[in-house]
Amino acid sequence: MDDKKELAVMDEDDAPVPVTRGTGRHDQGELVVGLDIGTTKICCVVGEVFEDHVDILGVGTVPSKGLKKGVVVNIESTVNSIRQAVSLAEEAAGCDLRSVYVYVGIAGNHIKGFNSPGIVAINNREIKQADIDEVVAAARTVKISENQRIIHVMPQEYMVDDHTGIQNPIGMTGVRLVTNVHIVTADIGAVHNLVTCCNKAGLEVAELVLESIASANAVLSKDEMDLGVALIDIGGGTTDLAVFCDGTIRHTCEIGLGGHNLTNDLSVGLRTPLQDAERLKEDYGGAIASVVKPNLVVDVPTVGDHEPRKVTQKVLVDILEARVIEILEILDRELIASGQKNKINGGVVLTGGTALLANIVELAEQVFDLPVRIGYPIGLSGKTEELYNPRCTTAAGLVLFGRNKQQEMARQEPGVFAKMRDWLKKIM
Repeated sequence: MDDKKELAVMDEDDAPVPVTRGTGRHDQGELVVGLDIGTTKICCVVGEVFEDHVDILGVGTVPSKGLKKGVVVNIESTVNSIRQAVSLAEEAAGCDLRSVYVYVGIAGNHIKGFNSPGIVAINNREIKQADIDEVVAAARTVKISENQRIIHVMPQEYMVDDHTGIQNPIGMTGVRLVTNVHIVTADIGAVHNLVTCCNKAGLEVAELVLESIASANAVLSKDEMDLGVALIDIGGGTTDLAVFCDGTIRHTCEIGLGGHNLTNDLSVGLRTPLQDAERLKEDYGGAIASVVKPNLVVDVPTVGDHEPRKVTQKVLVDILEARVIEILEILDRELIASGQKNKINGGVVLTGGTALLANIVELAEQVFDLPVRIGYPIGLSGKTEELYNPRCTTAAGLVLFGRNKQQEMARQEPGVFAKMRDWLKKIM
């Protein structure tokens, strides 16, 4: 590490101080780090944030070891993988991340999302920020399971008396203020293990972020969020669903199926090792068997000393198609049951590694009966070549989420980062 580079230090409020890297520039911004700890890979992204843009300084990606279905099952292996990813990102960015706050993605079928209302009396006076804080606090006062903890409270809209659909009621006058918020909870044990792994790797966690919310920051446009859109992030161990309408989040859901299930199906169906099944999925996989060449033959490695077997690509894709249909139909039923299906006029956006599977867009359009596209990270500059991939949307989105959060915190009271850190320490 260059001696000219200065590490970030903490002030008395424990807020990160901008990092100087000795580049000779005078317009340096603050560092924001996004860490996607997934079932398949761990991706660390270092971004330098400014008011109007984010420059990516470095990216580190390594295979993930120690997680299953988005949950830590081996702390030591996870810590080692995190350290490797962080080291690669530090080397690429030319800075030390030990004193920089990190935004960490969290997923898994232990995640629960629901809506909750809140109401406070205003008594015909001007609404202030304190009133908004009070009504949001009232909305989050709900009974949750003892093993669950709230990680997100996101206001959807406000109502002042009979006036609905208000995004910012500050300055308005009325008798009562009402809000609807979307609350996301996570298993306390899963949160504890995730934070522990980050701390053991030498990182300071600023906030845990639901991965689908992070991905939304990277792939969805404001117009899509206003019109109504469903974001589906198909990762290795889990699939995340987030629905946005009128510019705000409306519904979240996690299911314990993902790309690993496709790989495992191939491994079992073709009687081949998992690593070979993964390679076959990437090289010859698809979501619609009827469009592949029926006479194309694929060599399938076998277990032991047996010679590779010959299997048509159609047989391989048949196996994958069945599982992809299952995942998409579960999501479709979830959209219908939640009452959100008729609100997503902007269609569906697929992201995550499995979104690269051939013909999955066409299959999704058949299942949802809606327009579907693949989501790639947008709104970033700098070293973005490695990030321009559906596999990296969560990590890129975490950086953008962190930028938005820090700008929001700067407008509010000091010491907010310290409060978030104290919350994370309480659950340890």
